[in-house]
Amino acid sequence: MAKTDMMRNNRGVEIEEIQRGSIAERVGLLAGDRLIAINGREVRDEIDLMFYGNEPELKFLIKRGNKKLFINTNTFDLQHSAITDVPQKSQIFGENTLHQSLGIVLKPFKIKTCRNNCIFCFVAQLPRGLRRTLYVRDEDYRMSFLYGNYITMTNLSDADKKRIVEQRLSPIYISVHSTNTEIRNRLIGNPHASDIIKEIKFMASHKIIMHAQIVLCPGYNDGKDLEKTITDLYKYYPYVASIAVVPVGLTSHRKKALVPVGKDDAYRAIEIIQKLQGRFKRKHGDNIVYASDELYIKAGISFPPLEHYGELPQIENGVGMVPMFIHQAKRIKSPHVSKKKMFVTFTGTSFYPYLSRFINKLVRDGIGIEAVPVENTFFGQSVTVTGLLTGRDIIKTLSGIVKKDDVLLIPDVVMREGDEVLLDDVSAQDIEDVLGIKAVVIESTPKGLVDAIAKEGI
Repeated sequence: MAKTDMMRNNRGVEIEEIQRGSIAERVGLLAGDRLIAINGREVRDEIDLMFYGNEPELKFLIKRGNKKLFINTNTFDLQHSAITDVPQKSQIFGENTLHQSLGIVLKPFKIKTCRNNCIFCFVAQLPRGLRRTLYVRDEDYRMSFLYGNYITMTNLSDADKKRIVEQRLSPIYISVHSTNTEIRNRLIGNPHASDIIKEIKFMASHKIIMHAQIVLCPGYNDGKDLEKTITDLYKYYPYVASIAVVPVGLTSHRKKALVPVGKDDAYRAIEIIQKLQGRFKRKHGDNIVYASDELYIKAGISFPPLEHYGELPQIENGVGMVPMFIHQAKRIKSPHVSKKKMFVTFTGTSFYPYLSRFINKLVRDGIGIEAVPVENTFFGQSVTVTGLLTGRDIIKTLSGIVKKDDVLLIPDVVMREGDEVLLDDVSAQDIEDVLGIKAVVIESTPKGLVDAIAKEGI
């Protein structure tokens, strides 16, 4: 974009925070400034900041009040910021220090929302009365790149695709579900959605890495369709770098009739996955497709060893999370505690058998600790994962179990990311106050558990 065009640009993005001691602070940027451009390139969001801010020489165009200013970096003399009005000629000094963070925090961008009507949409299965942000159905390629959110690619414009390619926004995470357009469009509730394979082919042709997800819905995309979807996606390996198969999640608040994944459904899906894994492994040394932990639990099948999951490309999607915990638990030593304290922790019902084995090991080593399974009455008994437990269900379950001097260890997975509260806005402090015991939020790993015990047991 030409300098004159950029000077006419009154948009930009507001700077929410300047971190102390950062380059941005030293060159004179302020919270409240609107960042319009870096080195003559328009800044639309934090991705542009990441992309254009990683150059050896930086010139920021900002709007401060009614004035537009150029601010230049000078790594040899950063304590003196070079600020000039736009009409004057500005000069960039020296070279930026790339390993340092610029220290600029922009206001969040407005998230593109989903226009589909997926029959299994979890947001549509939420009860009323929760905080507004929980009802946002995002379908934004930027959230996919930045945070690993899954998108259907149904609202990508040509400009979006061009930006993904030009800025190498890779990897992105794609909800595929089925490569049969008729079946997929029924699943996502969008009869006008384009052929997903065309979208994947476009990304692969530009060497964009993708991680694909298949939400398994019995009667829709299981059996032969599941096998065909996996083999269709495999054709675009290594750009389709991994494929995860996860069971549909259903709450008691759902309005659409859907069949949950039962033991036989899970078993048959794993059979298909294992057959294809064998073929892919022989050819590429990579399994490529993986069953989620929940599928193994539903099928009653033992987990494969941790090395089966390679680099754990979809662990945040519940693929390899339990095997990782089991692997870590075998190698960690029980802590030495000087005080005879009693600890209590909790988990969802599906993970309880695996956590309890580790807890039993700690008990045998002299640690006073108990693990409690919490049934999800808020979303329904079919929702068994720890991350969807609510504060009310936790309090209700533990109220008759914990004693005055106990220490409650709260796994951090129950907390909303970036927040200090659970899904129902109950905080750790609320749980502590209601139960009348000390509550500590811990990292949801064997190490996180024993570190907390060691700290609180001193």
